Amino acid sequence: MIEYRIDRRTGVATYLQIVQQTKQALRLGLLEPGDRLPTAREVVEATAINPNTVLKAYRELEREGLVEARRGLGTFVRKSLGDGTAAARSPLAAELADWMRRARAGGLAREDVAALFSSALEQEFREFREHQEFSEGER
Repeated sequence: MIEYRIDRRTGVATYLQIVQQTKQALRLGLLEPGDRLPTAREVVEATAINPNTVLKAYRELEREGLVEARRGLGTFVRKSLGDGTAAARSPLAAELADWMRRARAGGLAREDVAALFSSALEQEFREFREHQEFSEGER
């Protein structure tokens, strides 16, 4: 079962953190169709957030077709996002974990690593997008 971690310093709304973490778990194969999400009460006890925040996140996930609420039973995963097991087992996952350990050993704080990773991710996909647009323009 997924355990949500809420970071109040990020500026990201709490319900969105729950949505993002759920989607990440779906992408990585940590949650699969049929799995039950923690109840609102369980999330509240673990994170000390308002129950309405959890319900808002679950409603958003339901609106996107990723989960479904079953009255009296809980909220269950309806579908996954991509082939999560392949992503989690990829040699790239091990390389990334190794890079993270080296960054931490090099004295970078979590926020520094996140900023560096986000910047590199944005740069790479911006260049990829620009290359795609250029290639389509040649046709």
